Amino acid sequence: MATPNQIQSLTKAFQGVGVDENTLITIMGKWQPGEANTFRKESNFFEKDTQHLIYLWKQGDVIRIKKEFLLFKNAVILWMMHPWERDARLLKKAINDGPQSYNVLVEIACTRSSDQLLGARKAYHSLFDSSIEEDTSSQVKSNERKFLVCLVSVYRYEGTMVNNEVATFDALALVDAITSEIRNQIDVLRRGLHGGKNVEGEKSLLDNDDVLKILTTRSKRHLMAVCEVYKRYARRNLDEDFEDPKYTRLKETIQCLCAPQKYFTKVLDTALKNGVNTRVNKALTRVIVTRTDIDMKKIKEEFQNQYGVELSKKIEEIANGNYKDFLLTLVKRGN
Repeated sequence: MATPNQIQSLTKAFQGVGVDENTLITIMGKWQPGEANTFRKESNFFEKDTQHLIYLWKQGDVIRIKKEFLLFKNAVILWMMHPWERDARLLKKAINDGPQSYNVLVEIACTRSSDQLLGARKAYHSLFDSSIEEDTSSQVKSNERKFLVCLVSVYRYEGTMVNNEVATFDALALVDAITSEIRNQIDVLRRGLHGGKNVEGEKSLLDNDDVLKILTTRSKRHLMAVCEVYKRYARRNLDEDFEDPKYTRLKETIQCLCAPQKYFTKVLDTALKNGVNTRVNKALTRVIVTRTDIDMKKIKEEFQNQYGVELSKKIEEIANGNYKDFLLTLVKRGN
């Protein structure tokens, strides 16, 4: 029969992110039928069919573990793709997956160079016989549509010149827009308290022309200057004024454009927690594969500063098997 140590080792091999293939081969490859039956009885992955007196896989665990097995394969395939194709496929999946994945649209639109984003749009044409803009416009149903379409359509200036006067003007326009939004929210609350009706279709920051223009057309250097001026006037960081969940895309945009290492560090930290869903697990693959030869060294430094642990050690703790080894190999490239 399977020993308690074997059962414990196998249970661990199936948990975390990815699957420890070597442990499975070492233990299960030598099993006799009775030992397999012991594992089915003792582990939490099976439940007893009282009618037929056999132990069956829990359906949820079957689905989850199948996906964990795929992580290594998907990581390798993603790594081998041309960056344009990789981004095009990531964008297509994000659009199809719906609101919970729209952060990927922001991430790619704001952390790639203008030429890289243009390349992804060309690859998208070839792969899917449509444009990113067209699919975003037709499939995004929320009030984020206009903002996201503008974001994936942009070709930003990437030179070093920043007009400080224009940056100040933009910062003050954002202060005014956000202040007006706060006033509108207070008015809505007052009307509610006094039995008045809320006005349907009131404009939000996602519809504000100044917000759209500044965040979707200005260069990254210009926006960094805008953020500095904004902080002087508002006494807080710009992304802090986008804490409301309905403005998550605005917050992500500012972070991706002005502090990408901090943004990616947060994504990695979330993905490296136990018990997160498959979509979040995939973010671990996406970030490491796409940033390895770009800014992984800075991301590792930021991760260490933010969470007091090396990114490699965190991956060692959470990930398993070939998937873990592949991620660690990529992370070590970025030295």
